[in-house]
Amino acid sequence: MPTRAGEGVNRGPIRDEPHPVADDPIPTPLDDEGFLPADTPPPWGSESREQRMTRLSAKARALPPVPGVYLMKDHTGVVLYVGKAGTLPDRVSSYFVPSADLGPHKQPMLEEIHDFEILPLDTEWEALLTENRLIKDIKPRFNARLIDDKSFPYLVVTQKEDFPRVFVTRNPTGIDDKGGQYPEMRGAKIFGPFTNAGALREAVQVLQRVFKFRTCSLDIVANDPKNKYFRPCILHPIGQCTAPCADKITPLTYREDTDRFVRFLGSKRSAMLREMRQEMADASKALDFERAAALRDQIRSIQKLDERSDTAAGWQPETELTYVDPTKGTKSLQRTLDLPVPIRCIEGIDIAHLAGGETVGSKVCFVDGKPFKDAYRRFRIKTVTNDDYASIREVVSRRYREAGQGHELYPDVVLIDGGLGQLHAALEAFDTLDIKPPMVISLAKKEELIYVQERTEPIRLARSNLGLKLCQQIRDESHRFAQHYHHILRRKKLLDE
Repeated sequence: MPTRAGEGVNRGPIRDEPHPVADDPIPTPLDDEGFLPADTPPPWGSESREQRMTRLSAKARALPPVPGVYLMKDHTGVVLYVGKAGTLPDRVSSYFVPSADLGPHKQPMLEEIHDFEILPLDTEWEALLTENRLIKDIKPRFNARLIDDKSFPYLVVTQKEDFPRVFVTRNPTGIDDKGGQYPEMRGAKIFGPFTNAGALREAVQVLQRVFKFRTCSLDIVANDPKNKYFRPCILHPIGQCTAPCADKITPLTYREDTDRFVRFLGSKRSAMLREMRQEMADASKALDFERAAALRDQIRSIQKLDERSDTAAGWQPETELTYVDPTKGTKSLQRTLDLPVPIRCIEGIDIAHLAGGETVGSKVCFVDGKPFKDAYRRFRIKTVTNDDYASIREVVSRRYREAGQGHELYPDVVLIDGGLGQLHAALEAFDTLDIKPPMVISLAKKEELIYVQERTEPIRLARSNLGLKLCQQIRDESHRFAQHYHHILRRKKLLDE
């Protein structure tokens, strides 16, 4: 994920070294994430609320006037909230004015903020993507949105079809519910993620009038004699599609049109925008203000195509994992774990909650490397409210009680979402059972380390390792399934209230 430290930030007085060397530049230390260092605030409780707000407001007003992300922290250093800003000093300082009203959910946060950190960035869309990534990784208590699995969209141009199609998706890998890959996604060109889904869809509609690509899901085979008798949809008579479905265009000519569209997406689009601005000006002079306004909105939508990143930046790894061949993935994982028999069944476990509320657990099942949804299970946590380790112990005890008594078979591998602590919590639950599972592992996010029972050091695999990718798919599926149940319970609670 791209990060950049800002310049000209007020960092407070620089303390002299015991023996400074003349003319030697004093480096500005950055932390491991690339954030600017925060001045050490006074001890918690040593200042009144008014003094604390005045201190934080002064620090916020001294921030560089650039886009970025800010992290509100309590006195222990725990991140309470992550937000984005088009101009950092304006947004951050608004929290500390006496009239600040953050709403019923965020207002109590003001009583806990002791300090904040910032991450200056080049553009607002980078700030939006960074905010999204940090919220998903840190899961701050006062961030009610973006903690779910909602992701930014992508634009797909298929390549393996006789007549490539163009469409918007939030599943850039094209992995279906059974663990396979949709045929049209093989070798497709993927653009994004884009930060504005509405503008992206509007831009596609505008550009379809120029490049006349198809957006339908028809399976069109070139030179099929049935095509000439097919009746095209309304997009053909209104001039937005060349109707390859009705044999109105050759595959070569159609491919040339889509290739020009792909090149257009990679360019600055200046020529088309100049023409549209001129057309807008002409419409305004002719007092056709409705047409001028429509052109204005279309220009803005096309300009927003620049507000995107690419999959190489890794903003949304939970959606961008490449398709893994199930057979190769299970064989690779078998070699990694040094198991004597082939892996047939893997079950993944995850916990989901928001600040301890509506805590749920999930269990997903993959057989021969593919999802087996008949064996998915959901658990509403009964014993604790805000303890991931205890929640994992409860799910493990409830799920594998029969297997531990010898009345059911264990899966070949149990995969826990988390690091060493989560693995130990699961193993503590298994220790209370008479029969133990053959293999229990956990997969930690960010560094993607695999922790294995009875091994002191984690396993670090290359990101291209098929066994690791299979574990990531199972981990992400268990996370999605847990979050889905958690959201159902949250909505039910809100409706009941």
